[in-house]
Order: sequence, then C-alpha cells, then structure tokens
Amino acid sequence: MSGVLLTVAGCATAPETGRRQVLLIDSAQEAQLGLQSFQKIKRDTPVSRDRQANAQLQSVGRRIASVVNIPHADWEFVLFESDEPNAFALPGGKIGVNTGILAITQTEAGLATVIAHEIAHVTARHGAERMSQDMLVQVGGTALTAALGSQSSVTRDLAMQAYGIGTEVGVMLPYSRTQELEADRVGLLYMARAGFDPTEAVGFWERFQAENRGTGTRNPEFLSTHPLDDARIAQIQRFLPQAIAEYEAARR
Repeated sequence: MSGVLLTVAGCATAPETGRRQVLLIDSAQEAQLGLQSFQKIKRDTPVSRDRQANAQLQSVGRRIASVVNIPHADWEFVLFESDEPNAFALPGGKIGVNTGILAITQTEAGLATVIAHEIAHVTARHGAERMSQDMLVQVGGTALTAALGSQSSVTRDLAMQAYGIGTEVGVMLPYSRTQELEADRVGLLYMARAGFDPTEAVGFWERFQAENRGTGTRNPEFLSTHPLDDARIAQIQRFLPQAIAEYEAARR
C-alpha cells in the first residue's frame, strides 16, 4: 500500500513526552510530501539574501538538528522575505523562517527558541498526525486504503490541508493546542541540548506577546490555535527546570 502503515489507533508514541499518536503515513512518504511542499514554497516565495541572517539561521538550525534523530530527515533551513513574523516546519526536516520574526528573536537564543519549536513539530511527526486525523474524518474504511494506495487527488488534497499549503491558508501547519504545547516543551529540551540557554525562550515569547498586542491583530499562524498569552508562558516556565538541567549537562 505504497509504504503506508495502516495500524490500529495508538500506533506510535511521541518522542520525549510519550503521548500516544495515530499515524497512518510512514515516515518516508511523509518526508516526500514535505519535500514537494517545500519546493513549491521556495518557488512562490522570495528567499532572503541577507548573508548575516542566513548564516545565523544555518548555524543555529544545524546545532539543534544535530541533537535530534529522525528517519528520512534532510535538514534544510531557509529564510524567506516576508514581514509576517512566522516560521514553519514540514516533514523531512524542512524549516522556513520569515525575516519578519527576526526583530522579535533578536538573539541566537531567541532564534533557537523558534527553530527548536519547529524541529519538535518534525520529530513528533505532528504533520503526519494531523493528516492521519483528517484522513480518518474524511475518508473511511476501504476508501482510505484505496486513496493512499493510488496516491489519488483525494490524498493530495488531504496532504495539502494537513500541511496548510495554499495561497489562502498559508504555510503553517494548523497544529492543535496539544501539539503546540508539546512543541514548546520538547523545543526547550532541544535548544538546551544544543547549548542554548532555555530560559531565553521566555523572553522570546514575552516579546512575541508584546508584538501581538502592539499590532492589535489576531495571532499569526505561527501560534496556530494555541494563543500566545500569559498561560502559555507560565506553562513554558513550568517546563524550564528539566530543560535547565539538560543545558547544564550539555555545558559540562
């Protein structure tokens, strides 16, 4: 069935947190979908030529990617010219960062907060999880098997919905609150293991909160359905002790 894993509910476990997941897409197919989507984004969106910003993105991205292990990952970090303060992740290790978020990241640690959060989405396979959920809702029983096996337009449409690719939807995965919180938590661990001070993450989210309040606009897609507010920052602070321990261990 084109390498797809059709298994019972609870067929996988999210790394670091142990949360049970339903995944109907194997990692190779997921990575291929991510690659195709990322190539389209690069065709449609200007890439920044800022050498300094690009060098920082590559440095921070590679450091964090070096502390994770995920099958079929071909890490790529691209800085896109866009005033929208967003970032996104696609399966297979494809990470996009908009120039508009750099004024908020400000430092290497701030950028590490963003990239580690996005890499956590990749390692936890949140895209495949969302796509699997959509498949279960929209396609049932034998139709699911047929759609996946033939790579039909139904499958492609579901993939596009799951990964949020489209001129109107944008390029962010519509992550759930559970997935966003999981990415916050795991991202702290990744940045700490890569040698970035995880306490700096709180400052980033506070700056993002201030920016959001200052513009008077709705939360950008980077925040998905989990609004940036005091509750989110408080939850991150509760995750800090473990991350700080990882950071101190990495520095020894």
